[in-house]
Amino acid sequence: MADTKKAEGVGKEKKKGGFRETVLLLVMGVGIALLLQAFVVGSFYIPSVSMENTLLVNDRVFVNKLAGAPERGDIVVFKGWNGEDTIKRVIGVGGDKVVCCDKQRRITVNGTPLEEKSYLYPNDFPSGDDFNVTVPAGKLWLMGDHRSASADSRAHMGEPGGGFIAVDDVIGKAVVRYWPLSRGYLFSRPDIFDKVK
Repeated sequence: MADTKKAEGVGKEKKKGGFRETVLLLVMGVGIALLLQAFVVGSFYIPSVSMENTLLVNDRVFVNKLAGAPERGDIVVFKGWNGEDTIKRVIGVGGDKVVCCDKQRRITVNGTPLEEKSYLYPNDFPSGDDFNVTVPAGKLWLMGDHRSASADSRAHMGEPGGGFIAVDDVIGKAVVRYWPLSRGYLFSRPDIFDKVK
């Protein structure tokens, strides 16, 4: 009889220990997930048509917050001109001269024309507005892929910041479109930017 009670006590103790261990693991898992989201990887929801067809409304992307300094051609999420998280493509970095447009209506960066058909919205011009800017150090010139529907650096040239965004305002680089699953895609910088000196 005493052995039966002892066995029941041990069984109850094991159940308590198992429950505590499960709760502890769950709390640790949530904590790690929150830390990863805060400092390493974030998820971003696409709210507008400004990056079509690369990104459509309601697409979701993972953003690498530890990817380092943005480079020309990267798709980045940043604190936008209105203070909200925004997503655009980096066209120029500090020191670059970005001009629209050459005789063939292409944007040039440091005199190198960009052939942007691989990511521009079909039949969209690289820009409807002419501009000639030199990107200050520590700043970026950003444009949407659906140029005629994107309120990007061009739309903010008359404001105090001149349309530029500080590198420090970049949250991270978009690395993968994970939703919808049927449009899953791993992003890479277009080769055209390798030609820019």
